[in-house]
Amino acid sequence: MAVTKLERALVEQWRDVLALHARTTCELDRALDRFGIGASDFEVLDVLAEAAAHGAGPAYRVQELSSRVHLSQSALSRLIARLEKDGLVARGMCSEDRRGVRVELTEEGRSRHAEAQPVQRAVLDRMLRGEAAQGACTGPDPAR
Repeated sequence: MAVTKLERALVEQWRDVLALHARTTCELDRALDRFGIGASDFEVLDVLAEAAAHGAGPAYRVQELSSRVHLSQSALSRLIARLEKDGLVARGMCSEDRRGVRVELTEEGRSRHAEAQPVQRAVLDRMLRGEAAQGACTGPDPAR
């Protein structure tokens, strides 16, 4: 089956999106390492902070969080357990549904988020404007 020029362009565009995502995630991990968190950790903290700031309540159900941060339920559960161990979030039972678990930022989580947010936003700005190098990421900055 012959691949059309349009299909090839579509596939290339998709691969460019995937590459940008991979480079951006890697750059975020490098930049956020000094705060003791990674890109996915920050994303959970950011969603929780944003919800609290916009009056959506101080806590999110894990299922709601999963749809916002694009992680599987099991990956998110492990991440939340790690954030809880680090004192950045607290888990509790849902008052409406005892089977559900709610997650909220702790004071330390709010503080860490506030410190890391300008760095995260700067990386996003740089990467999404196309100013970042096209090379592979090598992990956390060894100078830190």
